[in-house]
Formats: sequence, C-alpha cells, structure tokens
Amino acid sequence: MAQMEKTIQMDNRVMLPVFGQFDVNIKKLEKECKVKIVNRGDDVKISGEESNVHKAWSVMNSMVALVKKGEEITDQNLNYFISAAEEKNLEEVEKVYNDLICITANGRPLKPKTLGQKKYVDLIKNNTLVFGVGPAGTGKTYLAMAMAITAFKNNEVGRIILTRPAIEAGEKLGFLPGDLQQKVDPYLRPLYDALYEIMGAENFLKNMERGLIEVAPLAYMRGRTLDNAFIVLDEAQNTTPEQMKMFLTRIGYGSKAVITGDLTQIDLMEGKRSGLMEATRILSGIEGIGMITLTNKDVVRHPLVQKIILAYEKFETKKRSDQDGKKDKRGRY
Repeated sequence: MAQMEKTIQMDNRVMLPVFGQFDVNIKKLEKECKVKIVNRGDDVKISGEESNVHKAWSVMNSMVALVKKGEEITDQNLNYFISAAEEKNLEEVEKVYNDLICITANGRPLKPKTLGQKKYVDLIKNNTLVFGVGPAGTGKTYLAMAMAITAFKNNEVGRIILTRPAIEAGEKLGFLPGDLQQKVDPYLRPLYDALYEIMGAENFLKNMERGLIEVAPLAYMRGRTLDNAFIVLDEAQNTTPEQMKMFLTRIGYGSKAVITGDLTQIDLMEGKRSGLMEATRILSGIEGIGMITLTNKDVVRHPLVQKIILAYEKFETKKRSDQDGKKDKRGRY
C-alpha cells in the first residue's frame, strides 16, 4: 500500500485534551489505526498507509470538533469514533453530542453518547410507548430516567412512576427483614441511584414525599390507571406475559411509558415466558409505539463490558449452533 502523510493544525488549548494525559489518546489511535502521529508546534502529522492515515485523520478531526464543543475525550467515545470511522459514518456520530437531555444535580450535561442512544432518545420524544431492549451498559434505564425527569421539570407530566418486577438475579434472598417498603427497596435500588444522580437526593426526597415521584414494584400497578405520568418499567425481561399486559393497560391520558430490558438476562423460573419478548413481537408496527434494540456498540460503561458482552454473544451463538447440529444428527438416524 502507498505511504502518505496528512497534517492537522490545532492550538495548545485543543491539543492537550485531544492528546490526553501522557498522550494516552494518541497512543491508542496510533495502535488501532496502525499509524505514526507526531506534533511539531501547532502541526500534528499522521503518517502510514494511505487508508489508515485517512481513518486516523478523520477520527482526530472528530476529536478536535468534540473538544471545541466543550466535551471530554474518553476511552468510550474514542473507541466509538474509531469504530464509526471504519463504517464511514463519523459525521452522524458527531451530531449525537448536540442533543442535550438535561443537566445532572452536580452540573454535568447529560447527552446521548452513541447513534443508538440518540435514536432511543428521539423515539421517547416522539412516541407514547417505547421499548428499549439491549445488553447491560447501553444506558437504557438511565436515559429513560433522564427523559422522565426532563418531562417532569418541563411540566409535560405531573408525576414520575418507576417500577420493576421484584425478581432475584439467580439467587434466593429468603425472607428479608423490615416492613414492606424495606423488603422491596433492594430490588429498586438501581432506580434510586439514577434518581439521586440526575435529580439530587434532596429534590428527589421532597418530590417523593409529595407523591410526585413513586418507586414501586410492578405488583403495585394492578388496578390503577396512570394519567399524566411518565412511567418507566425497568428489567422488563423478568415480567410474565400476564404482568406485561397488566402494565400496558395501565397507561392513561397524557402519559408516556418506557419499557427497558435485556433479553440475555432473564431470571424467570424455567419454562416461564418473558413478557418483554412476547410484547415486542405482538406490538411491532403499531403507531405510537417505538422499539429499539441497542447493541454492544452502544455500551458506555468500562470498555471491558463491551468485550464481555461480545464474548457471551459468541458463546451463545456457538452453543445454539452445536445444539442445532446435534438435532440434525438425531434426525438422520
């Protein structure tokens, strides 16, 4: 392949965050794109094989644009830029960071970080009911909570209702001590954590005391009609079809609902069908209902989480393939 060199000019204020502490970002870019990057004053020179240089140059331009918007270059968004450069959709990825959802209690702007997350947020804005399905770390619950809090603050809804089925994740917890609220709190802790971070503990407790924010197990929803509310059903893969139908028929006038879940982490007893899996099949194509499947590319936790999800996907695919092969052999005899 032909060798080439391209140059990007950037001043010191931009160069420092782009390069990262001890040049960590540039070292990663060099390794992933197989190029050499050096700076001389305000000039940053990228050299190597032509296709690799073009890719690294595109990624670096996106990094510069992100820094100029006041964003931080992280391992997650750098990985995402490199992946997007390979798929030639970096321009679309840059637009993701223009969409501000809200400001958290500690003053941090909360925005989508991937194209999948942006599509998810747009679906929530434009539909009454949204199913967000995907693996751990894709921001399904967190973004839904942020959208709920934003709608509440903007007086688009009068209250927030957060719920999830009280199912243990593969272990029996036995009889928990305390009153009913104390017994169910461990199941709802992830929802509380997100509320504290986005809204602030004082605001959350004040609105909860006034009944404007409710965090409750799914069983509490039976028999209610939820008008003028933003409802988030989390861990919906652990609902039965009957529970899912019960929840869906609670939605009232002026309400919006987001249902999130990970179909690879179903904790129901063996032989029980997942209400989430069934609902996404039955309700597909209905106007006013949005559906999105987030993937490992939308994972925004530690980069290792993405690798773990990929490893499990490969393992499950191989296991299904082996099982199908055994069935074929049995069928021949």
